[in-house]
Amino acid sequence: MSVEYYELKVAGLTRHLPICPLNEKISIAGFVMFGDVELTVKSAEQLIKKAPECDIIVTAESKGIPLAYEMARQLGLRYIVVRKMHKLYMAEPFKVDVKSISTEKVQTLYLDGNEAKLLKDKRVLVVDDVISTGESLQAIDVLVKKAGGNIVGQCAVLAEGDAAKRDDIFFLEELPLIFND
Repeated sequence: MSVEYYELKVAGLTRHLPICPLNEKISIAGFVMFGDVELTVKSAEQLIKKAPECDIIVTAESKGIPLAYEMARQLGLRYIVVRKMHKLYMAEPFKVDVKSISTEKVQTLYLDGNEAKLLKDKRVLVVDDVISTGESLQAIDVLVKKAGGNIVGQCAVLAEGDAAKRDDIFFLEELPLIFND
């Protein structure tokens, strides 16, 4: 079986993404930043140019972690990872359920209570690798607002499908949905 690829040009780089069936009607181009340091650094540089001033970065426990880390490193800020599982070290965590396009079932996201205190009255930039349905962003927004943070921006390297039409996010490139014949 041969794999088809989608050619992506982003942050001055070209990558070939495997086309992966989501269901019988739609496929997506599989974008994975893990291990691609060059893409992570260049994407962080480009997103920072578009980003509003912020005090802290928040991301979900996902493929966006390297991007959030690199943006925080370049800006000299702290970043927080909203976790997909409750951890023993978490003190009075906040939690919210989310269903994303890339997972089969509903997940619960957790924000450690101690980290939530760091968000109070802070300007928060929410970072992800790809925004598709926006469900993960919405869940993070709920947690940040519950912690008293002020979301000043939401961004990703790519906006997939209808997400590219949103005016409440910023991103570097559009990633189309691929409709199967």
